[in-house]
Amino acid sequence: MSDPDETPKKRILVIEDEPDIVRGLRDALEFEGFEVQARGTGAEGLVAAMDWAPDAVLLDLMLPDDNGYRVCETLRQRDETVPIIILTAKAQESDKIRGLDAGADDYVTKPFSVAELIARINAIFRRQARMAHSDETFAIGTWQINARKHVMSRGRTSKRLTFYELEVLKLLRERRDETVSRDELLEKVWGIQASPTSRTVDNFIVKLRRKLEEDQKSPRHILTVYGLGYKLVP
Repeated sequence: MSDPDETPKKRILVIEDEPDIVRGLRDALEFEGFEVQARGTGAEGLVAAMDWAPDAVLLDLMLPDDNGYRVCETLRQRDETVPIIILTAKAQESDKIRGLDAGADDYVTKPFSVAELIARINAIFRRQARMAHSDETFAIGTWQINARKHVMSRGRTSKRLTFYELEVLKLLRERRDETVSRDELLEKVWGIQASPTSRTVDNFIVKLRRKLEEDQKSPRHILTVYGLGYKLVP
């Protein structure tokens, strides 16, 4: 019988059709104390997401019955805040950007390090716990950012911010008018160490500029400091 005062386990839904990957993920996640359910098709995954209400979703893009991007879009339409991490064998930057545009919060390229994936999941949950007690709002240019609601608004226009988009903005704002390196962003936002081929930060900067800047080619707020990192000018 479970202890009524025991903290409930975080629920992870894995939507993946490769049995070996599912088995490895299940073993690793359950060892870390997560509750896991796995589904092998997009349709089954969408049903499980509605019925089980997971705290995070790991989503393969290459599913036997549907396009993973469409599954991601549907998941995001149904729940604006659940973290979605894409698992993909597609290494092209355009594929990753497409996944982020579909509503994903992050992506991990196959073959991936399970330890790194778990580090990213834990980082999400740590920051969610802190954010639950925050009513922080701040302005960048003419946009008002509501951190708790994950929304940026200006007049009648509003845009949703994913978990990592908001965390990148918050860190840049904390260090506004200073340069923040890619390595520091990766470590403090994602909880991972940089690798020589990592483009994670750059991809999220591209997404943020699309939402925030009037002219993405000549940004006024999120500036690139070449060879060093990025700087926010509110």
